[in-house]
Amino acid sequence: MAKIRDRTEDFKDAVRQSAISMGYNESKLAATMASFIIHKQQERSAFTKAALKTLESIQTLEQFMRKHRKDYVDPLRTTEQERDSIEQEVTAFIKTCKEQIDILQVSITEEEKKLKGWLALSAEGSNADTIAHKQGVVLILSEKLHSVTAQFDQLRAIRFQDAINRVTPRRKPKQSASSIPVDNSNGNVEFKESNEVPGELLRVQQQHLDDETRALQVELTSLLDSVQQTETKMVEMSALNHLISTHVLQQAQQIEHLYDQAVEATHNVQLGNKELAQAIQRNSSSRTFLVLFLFVLTFSILFLDWYS
Repeated sequence: MAKIRDRTEDFKDAVRQSAISMGYNESKLAATMASFIIHKQQERSAFTKAALKTLESIQTLEQFMRKHRKDYVDPLRTTEQERDSIEQEVTAFIKTCKEQIDILQVSITEEEKKLKGWLALSAEGSNADTIAHKQGVVLILSEKLHSVTAQFDQLRAIRFQDAINRVTPRRKPKQSASSIPVDNSNGNVEFKESNEVPGELLRVQQQHLDDETRALQVELTSLLDSVQQTETKMVEMSALNHLISTHVLQQAQQIEHLYDQAVEATHNVQLGNKELAQAIQRNSSSRTFLVLFLFVLTFSILFLDWYS
């Protein structure tokens, strides 16, 4: 068995000599060889840049929620205004991310409309595989945004439950406040029985206590009404946020369905390309057979004519 000899170095020397004979110097030759080894990074498309920007926004939102989680849940760390500010910022973040995902989905829809031809090629060079890949990217971003939104819903539910727990004990003093005049009247009766204070001064004190009791009752009623209004607003906000989350989940399911359809369309296009290749091959074979048949027929006619 003959030994195998490595001729790689001889091939490199031959290529080097050919390059030098063509006018390449050492620096240009080294740069050319380096370009073959280390390829330049391709420029990212506009869709890829937008998707990465959306992913960074979602990650920033998740970091913001993780940073302010304790401040939002614990009422002793921050005031209601600060918690409302945190909620507004998170809502703005979610809205921005949702708009970016919608823009990506619109761009994919426009590319689908531009598809044409048997090979599903558009003017920008996009095909069914590329669109399916983009649909998958949008689906992943939607699911990640829905996960972050669900975490914020849990935090908001904790805040809502805490507000209810703080409001519930305050409803009992309203009844005890109504009993204050009775206790004061008993005390006043004792004052009358002791005859230590004149009747006019006693009536003034009684009137003053009654006024304070009424003012306290009005204040408690107003506080209870404001708390109930806050509870109603929080319930409405929670319902709206749940509705938004539901729509986001529905859109994610629709995107997944579109992705499955895109994959199926890609498979159908591949089958169509195979059928076209087979048809072209059959057409070429039939053309060859026809030419050969005509040639044999012509030769036979000439031979018969010569023979006769």
